[in-house]
Amino acid sequence: MGLIERILSVVFGGGRNVVAETAEVFRENAEAGAERAATVQGQAMRQFGQEFLVPRKGVFDRIMDGVNRLPRPALALGTLGLFVAAMVDPLWFAARMQGIALVPEPLWWLLGVIVSFYFGARHQMKAQSFQKDIAATMARAPQVIENIGKLRTMSAGSPGAADPGPDAELAVAAVRPELNKALEDWKAIRQA
Repeated sequence: MGLIERILSVVFGGGRNVVAETAEVFRENAEAGAERAATVQGQAMRQFGQEFLVPRKGVFDRIMDGVNRLPRPALALGTLGLFVAAMVDPLWFAARMQGIALVPEPLWWLLGVIVSFYFGARHQMKAQSFQKDIAATMARAPQVIENIGKLRTMSAGSPGAADPGPDAELAVAAVRPELNKALEDWKAIRQA
């Protein structure tokens, strides 16, 4: 027992675990990694939270927050306004569109670049999300088609839907009139 005890005390003795320490050279300790990740996450959340602790006292801050929220609603409502204007006063609308026709092409390019940068990132994110949703839907399509086929075979209008198959008792039970307790009680009352 002495030799085994000495070997085990060398490997596991003194509050150490040589096997675990050696394994940690090749593989990260999961518990320590999780603690580090939680610490980093907590620090990031505190840093982001500090941004919102600063009170927005000035008029400038409130004005800039409002201006940052304007472009999308302004473009949407402006476009709808153009449709309404075209229907209400076509001549007024045509005169404004003639003015737009005089805008030089480089200015249109500049407007396109500004709008593309402003809305491009959001559009790309939405488009990628849409593509993922379409892919997930298409992956389910064969199962849906199979389920629809099964449901159609069960509908009352399909031939053989009520066929009992080789079960003779079921076939006889299907044509035998069923005892209706409520109807029998009603008949008894009527005869009395």
